[in-house]
Amino acid sequence: MTAERFPVEAGHIMMFARAVGAEHPAYHDPDDPATAAVGGILAPPTFVQASAQFDPDYFLRPKHGEPWFGSGAEASGVERTGGGGGGSGLHAEQHFTYHKPVRPGMVLHAVTRDGETWEKHSERAGRLVFRESITEYRDESDELVVTARSVGVKTEKVVNP
Repeated sequence: MTAERFPVEAGHIMMFARAVGAEHPAYHDPDDPATAAVGGILAPPTFVQASAQFDPDYFLRPKHGEPWFGSGAEASGVERTGGGGGGSGLHAEQHFTYHKPVRPGMVLHAVTRDGETWEKHSERAGRLVFRESITEYRDESDELVVTARSVGVKTEKVVNP
């Protein structure tokens, strides 16, 4: 993911927090004593994932006039292609390391790079290939704010329940 400009706004933080069921006052109420205790409004831990909506090429983002496979298997009638040996892929892990809080008024930019790749074997799924992706979120001064580490896994065989 590459978001050249990800403006952080208090309204975005509030709506994101509501969407994920995060009710702490620091996500929406500047007058609450709990908000003052943390230095003002701040974003919930997974908020930086919203930067995907600021990346015009993000592969999961629907694009007007183009087929989209939705969030389920063939949800819109569009089949996923590729995959080679008939296996499947899934999101296995997500980690966020905060170097400083994300607050309204910041304008972040995100750059993603490949991390490590490793393999394991599973009796049910065959060869498992794990791929790490690392996204760094930096502020206007190019200071590192958040490091997001994502791990995906591709299975050799389809695993039926």
